[in-house]
Amino acid sequence: MRRFAIALVIALAPWPALAQSDCTVPGQNKFVSDVMNHWYYWYREMPNLDPAGYASPEALLEALKYRPLDTSFSYITGKAADQAFYSDSQFIGLGVSYRLEADGALRVTQAYPNSPASEGGLDRGQELLAIGGVDVPTLLATGQLGAAFGPSEVGVVVTVRFRQTDGVERESTMVKRLVDIPTVSHTSVLDAGGRRVGYIMFRNFVQPSFEALSTAFMQLRTEGGVDDLVLDLRYNGGGLVSVAQHLGGLIGGDRTEGQLFAQFVHNDKNSSRNTALTFPDALFDLGLQRLIVITTPSSASASELVINALRPFIPVVIVGNNTYGKPVGQYSFTFCEKVLHPVAFSLQNALGQGDFFGGFAPDCAAADDITHPIGDPAEASLAEALFYAARGRCSPGSASVAEARSAAQAVGARPVRLTTDPFRELVGAW
Repeated sequence: MRRFAIALVIALAPWPALAQSDCTVPGQNKFVSDVMNHWYYWYREMPNLDPAGYASPEALLEALKYRPLDTSFSYITGKAADQAFYSDSQFIGLGVSYRLEADGALRVTQAYPNSPASEGGLDRGQELLAIGGVDVPTLLATGQLGAAFGPSEVGVVVTVRFRQTDGVERESTMVKRLVDIPTVSHTSVLDAGGRRVGYIMFRNFVQPSFEALSTAFMQLRTEGGVDDLVLDLRYNGGGLVSVAQHLGGLIGGDRTEGQLFAQFVHNDKNSSRNTALTFPDALFDLGLQRLIVITTPSSASASELVINALRPFIPVVIVGNNTYGKPVGQYSFTFCEKVLHPVAFSLQNALGQGDFFGGFAPDCAAADDITHPIGDPAEASLAEALFYAARGRCSPGSASVAEARSAAQAVGARPVRLTTDPFRELVGAW
């Protein structure tokens, strides 16, 4: 089965493979240069560089990127890590995510169940004080925070000092291993002023998501159906377009069946590949009257694709913070146990809309409230979504559409890039 992804796509036609004997640095660099010159969406804007002048294919790729837009979209990662994430929703690490607050505190946003992080006592809302014996302010001041957790290798030992939500300080030593990311981690039916509202927390668009999403929607149907759906994408960095297409069909039901989901647009060397992707046949129709999506700057790529693809067919309301802004996708090219993911196409919806590099602004601004668990109706973003579902408007404490973008920047965390690794941003955890 072919895999389409906004973060990864298997090439649609054969591309000359790199012989193992060519896995010298010059050979790898030439491969990257050749692929970029043919497939890269912005190949006309690339500088004319000598591939032999770079110490690694990664260094060459960084020099070739079209910087005004491609800051963290095109990347190279290891083949094993790539397959583990997209095929099995796994990665090597501790299983913890964090964010930098406006007051300089580094707080845990999530700790995956059955991970070294959760087993070590880390949980949502706690403050990280030191990593590897170095305090967080020093890591921030020296720019070493992104590397503080060490390499993504099984057996790496990390010691973390943290403050629990009750104020007690603890220190825990954890060992990195293969961690499972739960693709759908919460499904429930909530009441909003007499309206039945489905809630799904969805973390990534990977192969296991097909079954997990179908199961979640069947659960909503079995529990008597819902009027609206709150789709929580606050930490979802994207993944496979085929999963986005599947999710779009589950949400749209009968009204989107056979309609245009997304139009692929390539560079002029590959315009023959410009194709239309339609919504799939409806497995069943929940008859949703409205989709309410919870987002943050970590909501990217395929998450934004679902929003954009459904907007022509169903009312879509965004609650939370501004999304990342990634309306383009990649193909994948394997070489020497590595995978190159160059931006190769943009995606437009049925109305020809797709240029959202600035992200989608929320209709109702709300914080990612880490003082409450995910799925708690009292958590600020979910509470705002339920307020909208009940009344059809934002709460008095939120913002109007005109104010949303500026207000969102002041809500919750200060946007800070804590890593320059695009694959790490996609996984969204350490």
